[in-house]
Amino acid sequence: MSTSTKFQTQKTAFYVLITYIVAQLSGFLLRIPPIQSFFLQFFSQDGNELIALAAWWSTISFAIAFLVCIFLISKNKNFWDIFKGEKASIPVSIGWGVIGFFLVFLGQSIGAIIERSLGIQTSSENTEAIIKLTEIAPIMILATVLLGPILEEFVFRRVVFGSIVQTQNFWVAGLISSIIFALIHFDFTHIILYTISGLIFAFLYFKTRRLLTSIIAHMLLNGFVTIVQMVPQLFK
Repeated sequence: MSTSTKFQTQKTAFYVLITYIVAQLSGFLLRIPPIQSFFLQFFSQDGNELIALAAWWSTISFAIAFLVCIFLISKNKNFWDIFKGEKASIPVSIGWGVIGFFLVFLGQSIGAIIERSLGIQTSSENTEAIIKLTEIAPIMILATVLLGPILEEFVFRRVVFGSIVQTQNFWVAGLISSIIFALIHFDFTHIILYTISGLIFAFLYFKTRRLLTSIIAHMLLNGFVTIVQMVPQLFK
């Protein structure tokens, strides 16, 4: 890869990162009274309007961020070419994505055992907050199960991990990107769980050379957690 091509790819990665950060921080606009009041008029005043607004805002901001990222990436045909070696075929990548879901599930189970041994409760405030949003505004499922995993894989696996692994080994790149991935969820008591998940997602990406693999595993994990939390009777 030439110097100019590498610079262009790094610039695209930076823009993708900024797009994600803007989408995440955009929710703070709802704390401005005039903006909040304007959007609340479109929701039923049933006591849950603020939660419903937050869910819709998250989903729409993620959808916009996704479209912007796709546009940015489409203008740089070398964006995905960061690994040496041949990429796995699409069927193999999908297969590893499904296997990856079970690997992440196993990894989180081990992480939960470690956390319990440290006296950390298994319940997650981040997960509970998302489920509450989803129960009141089901549109949030799109953000949680589809858009969120795709954007997070764009950022934490392709941009962060993908940038570092070009000059460092897998473990250095994997740990750094996974710790950042854990911290961004602001659920610091469960940083072990998120770090383990991030490492497995990075492994899946590194293994197949296709981000599709980690996206599938991530979507399956979030979908499974959503179903377990919202329809617990299915697993009793």
